[in-house]
Amino acid sequence: MKAAVVRAFGEPLVIEERPEPEPGPGQVRVRLEASGLCHTDIHAARGDWPVRPSPPFVPGHEGVGLVEALGDGVTHLTLGQRVAVPWLGRACGRCEHCLSGWETLCEEQINTGYGCDGGYAEKMLAQADFAQPVPDGIDPLDAAPLTCAGVTTYKALKVAAVRPGQLVAVSGVGGLGHLAVQYAKIAGATVAAIDVTDDKLDLAEELGADLVIDARKEDPGEVLKRHGGAHAAIALAVNEEAFSAAYSGLRRGGRLVMVALPAHGTIPVPIFDTVLNGTSVIGSIVGTRQDLAEVFDLHAAGRTRVIRESRPLASVNDSMEDVLAGRVTARIVFDLRQGS
Repeated sequence: MKAAVVRAFGEPLVIEERPEPEPGPGQVRVRLEASGLCHTDIHAARGDWPVRPSPPFVPGHEGVGLVEALGDGVTHLTLGQRVAVPWLGRACGRCEHCLSGWETLCEEQINTGYGCDGGYAEKMLAQADFAQPVPDGIDPLDAAPLTCAGVTTYKALKVAAVRPGQLVAVSGVGGLGHLAVQYAKIAGATVAAIDVTDDKLDLAEELGADLVIDARKEDPGEVLKRHGGAHAAIALAVNEEAFSAAYSGLRRGGRLVMVALPAHGTIPVPIFDTVLNGTSVIGSIVGTRQDLAEVFDLHAAGRTRVIRESRPLASVNDSMEDVLAGRVTARIVFDLRQGS
């Protein structure tokens, strides 16, 4: 089988032939149809973060495909069933976090495309308990971005405790942000979308944003304050200044939910203002299996649109460069049915 492999940090990925993996107990082998390109995959390939994966490895944590082999003990999935393989590749199932519905905080978790080989390949292994069934009728090219971009922003809106009528700022309207706008509208919020490119601001408006803020021309914090301040701001732009701008636009009692992960990023949090205004700064990391099931159900019901373009896996290096250069409106999805 063909796979796109990180051989060394910062070097182009290599398309190479690898043997088909055999599923062990509790695993399945998935013949992939689609795999989304997330900014996290670029961080992984460059070794940007303090905890690094170990080359050689196959990135990708938005893999969607058909189960073609079952390991011992797997009885709840069937051959030919479509599943998605998310970032949370495995958790212990026994710790406080797992038992209280926060499996994404498990300290023993293994992350797909980071701690084990991921979806930039024709086939991959997955832990059967964490391979999420995809409802009939969802295009695998849509299901792939929903597997990370969707569930991550959906969870962030939950963490933000958004209620109908509240003002929610979405900072960064791209692969994640265009879905965050939709989930915020589903929650009944008034949505302010912030970006620095015309096509993304136009997309946000098309998807229902009530207010679009061009951060090239206006200070997002000042604009939000003119509208009373944001009850919640979802920080999705991989840029430290964007985090600070979103924080500055909170109203009293507002919540900044950090999602994007700029390498070594920090923001100043003024203690006096934070205490006096009762604001919160919260981290939100992907979502649980239940969150992903809800994301798929919303899409199957026609409540969301995935804006994406499909490319062959052979374009992986050019595609990463396009993401870094801001030339991609929303999500790139590798169509593994095209071959590499």
